[in-house]
Amino acid sequence: MHLAAMHVSGALLLLTFLVPPAWALNAYGAAPASDPSADVPPFMIFLAVVFGCVSFHAAVQIPAGLLGTWLGRNRTAGVSYLLVLAVAAVLTTVLLRGVLEAGSTDRILPLWADFMARGSLAMAAYVWLSRRLRSRPRLRKAA
Repeated sequence: MHLAAMHVSGALLLLTFLVPPAWALNAYGAAPASDPSADVPPFMIFLAVVFGCVSFHAAVQIPAGLLGTWLGRNRTAGVSYLLVLAVAAVLTTVLLRGVLEAGSTDRILPLWADFMARGSLAMAAYVWLSRRLRSRPRLRKAA
């Protein structure tokens, strides 16, 4: 049940990255590809976006979905979704603080908001699908 919800929400998260993050657009236009002083080639920016998506999915979205739906198992879908978002907000903060150093709040807040905006849509699909699959009648074996 959760495996299907994880895959669907992960695919939806990946689709949200079709609209590139602001930091990627800024980095892409910072130096032309023909400039030898450019820090990274343009394809590395694309790889960083994909790596960020996969990292967010593995480190935040899956644990938040599992823990949030477990905490909200006997509650309404809205409460379960809010619990998933609360767990995701904490995990996103911890992940970004660990990656971007503890003292750089001015860089963390825009990234946090971007990841949470993308993740909230995907986690809504996770909660909806996990509740829908749980309420589906199960097939019984013939005796």
